[in-house]
Amino acid sequence: MTNKVVVVTGASGGVGRAVVRQLGAEGATVALIARGEAGLAGAAVDVGAEGGTAKVYSADVSDYDQVREAAQRVEAELGPIDVWINVAFTTVFAPFMEITPEEYERTTRVTYLGYVWGTRVALETMRPRDRGVIVQAGSALAYRSIPLQSAYCGAKHAITGFTESVRTELMAEGSGVHITMVQLPALNTPQFDWGLNRMRRHTQPVPPIYQPEVAARALLFAAEHPERKEYWVGGTTAATILAQRIAPALLDRYLARTGVQSQLADEPPTGVSNLWEPADKDHDYGAHGDFDTRSHRHSLQLWFSQHRGAMTAAAAGIAAVAGIGRLLRR
Repeated sequence: MTNKVVVVTGASGGVGRAVVRQLGAEGATVALIARGEAGLAGAAVDVGAEGGTAKVYSADVSDYDQVREAAQRVEAELGPIDVWINVAFTTVFAPFMEITPEEYERTTRVTYLGYVWGTRVALETMRPRDRGVIVQAGSALAYRSIPLQSAYCGAKHAITGFTESVRTELMAEGSGVHITMVQLPALNTPQFDWGLNRMRRHTQPVPPIYQPEVAARALLFAAEHPERKEYWVGGTTAATILAQRIAPALLDRYLARTGVQSQLADEPPTGVSNLWEPADKDHDYGAHGDFDTRSHRHSLQLWFSQHRGAMTAAAAGIAAVAGIGRLLRR
């Protein structure tokens, strides 16, 4: 990423914040897109402290014109965009029938259309140059939905379908632009502090929980190796996706029994929401949530996903050696 111009949406907190810190450490020039003034200012300081260059572009990703204007400013002020990473989202924790139509539409506009507009704007700049990389921060919930998060899960499913369609179009035209997706596990981010919560208890990620830096490493690896369709992070992500393919009805019953309580902590809700206004306008939440003591800093499954070719070759080699051994014993 050294000397590359990288745009990150949702850069002010959570996974986006962890991504821009790592980009700074790799010497990138980072365009920070989000709404929260305090979070954006903190992110810019983080990038500079790590050795990179950052510039803030305040924009609501649900508004195409705002995203397009931000991209035009990036190109004019920082140079051609090499990588665009979509991370921004919002959510509502509540049963479906307790979410108002306005709240549902807003969640969908930010979490789904925010990726659509980011991708469109990135392609507007990249396709004429026939180069560039777009990375979508996805989720295991893009394959397997859970209770209390129908708006978020629906948006993540939609992002996967949208991205697959765009990828095939780029392949059909022989484009040098790549688009890839990283499906993430439960993460220790401020999502659970500032997501609109209609429950009577504070929400939490379903364990096992990973630190946002794990997601950041995966997203940057995908940006550097975009030929793969997608990457899976965390053993639970792999297990969830595979279980959904094999026994979806069984997962329905399991989640109906455990999915609500597993997302609720013993504390009362924070009362904060970033659905309509940025939660980090006056307060910088940073990258981490409240679950540091329960979160993993590494993912063995991510390593396997990154080295799938080598693992396949090694497995084939072991099988060949075993086959030769059996022949020699005859």
